[in-house]
Amino acid sequence: HAELDELRGLSKNADDFLLQLEIRERERTGIKTLKVSYNRVHGYYIEISRLQSETVPDDYIRKQTLKTTERFITEELKQYEEKVLSARERALALEKSLYEALLQRLQQDIQRIKTCATAIAELDAISCLSERAQTLDYNCPTLVEQPGIRIKQGRHPVVERVLDEHFIANDTLLGDSKRMCIITGPNMGGKSTYMRQTALIVLLACIGSYVPAKSASIGPIDRIFTRIGASDDLASGRSTFMVEMTEAANILNNATENSLVLMDEIGRGTSTFDGLSLAWACAWHLSKTNRAYTLFATHYFEITALPDELPGISNVHINAIEHGEKIVFLHNVKPGPANQSYGLQVAQLAGVPKAVIRQARKKMATLEQQSIRTHEETGQFELFSERPHPVIEQLQSLNPDELTPRDALALLYRLKKDATA
Repeated sequence: HAELDELRGLSKNADDFLLQLEIRERERTGIKTLKVSYNRVHGYYIEISRLQSETVPDDYIRKQTLKTTERFITEELKQYEEKVLSARERALALEKSLYEALLQRLQQDIQRIKTCATAIAELDAISCLSERAQTLDYNCPTLVEQPGIRIKQGRHPVVERVLDEHFIANDTLLGDSKRMCIITGPNMGGKSTYMRQTALIVLLACIGSYVPAKSASIGPIDRIFTRIGASDDLASGRSTFMVEMTEAANILNNATENSLVLMDEIGRGTSTFDGLSLAWACAWHLSKTNRAYTLFATHYFEITALPDELPGISNVHINAIEHGEKIVFLHNVKPGPANQSYGLQVAQLAGVPKAVIRQARKKMATLEQQSIRTHEETGQFELFSERPHPVIEQLQSLNPDELTPRDALALLYRLKKDATA
């Protein structure tokens, strides 16, 4: 729009015009100290020292006299001032008028425009999903009426793109005969990634997208529930544990047999006894009452005994191996529970000082001995011990090269006594 462009140009190019006018007037008058300035009271003016004010051209109109300077205005500067000062207001008024006219014109075809916009948006989404599927080696999932989730070599669509090394794909199998997987393994081993990739694959399949897996067969899914991560809600005055319990309550009250539930380390925000009891009860309720497809990650090894009490539950673990005092994460999902949590190794990997790690090892050994003594006195190991069995722990921490034959024989008798008591 020519008029709008002119008004915008006046506002934007005012400084350039005044600079060119100043240069031109200096050349015309021969007054090198001539200045073109502006203030809110007097607007635009030409300022000249009083000593040179007698030599100004006849078209200069005196505007103000100061102690050492005289201020003038010309007809050209006056006209430009009127244009510039009103340009912004006139531009805004013209923009509003043009916008309202545009809306009135669009109103005549608003339904066709909405239909077109919806089609373009849908086409854009489908095109994006298609491009990603082809570029990232996604495969077409199968949506079936048979209940269950069957994923072969599933991958996390985000994590695999940011990893420098090859992403380890894993299978997920949930159905009527196995509705819950209890997942154990070390921190940083990949438990949360495995759970989230399952949910993302199911979600992508349900919206009609190809999925990051070799194959996927997805039965009826009504909702996906998650309880992952730890964060408080300071604005509402809710602690980390309160947020965790609120989300868990929503899942337990609303999940159905066609829901997918992700529960990551429920109960860790409170004491060991309370946390384990709540985690156990939540897993029991999800399996017995809700019967939802559930991935239940935990560091409470006691919960791995649930498959012995309830049908439809199985144990899996994220594989890792020790190399000296370090830990190597393999990220493979293997059947059965993990045999330890590798907490000290992960802490060392995170940069915890060596002195703290050594002190932690000593304390762990003390706690294990207390557990053995409790077993000797009562015939039972502590329910909430984080280790599956002190005998196994002693064998894992044993260095045979440091034992004399007599020490080895004495240790063997003691271990046999602990194992059979």
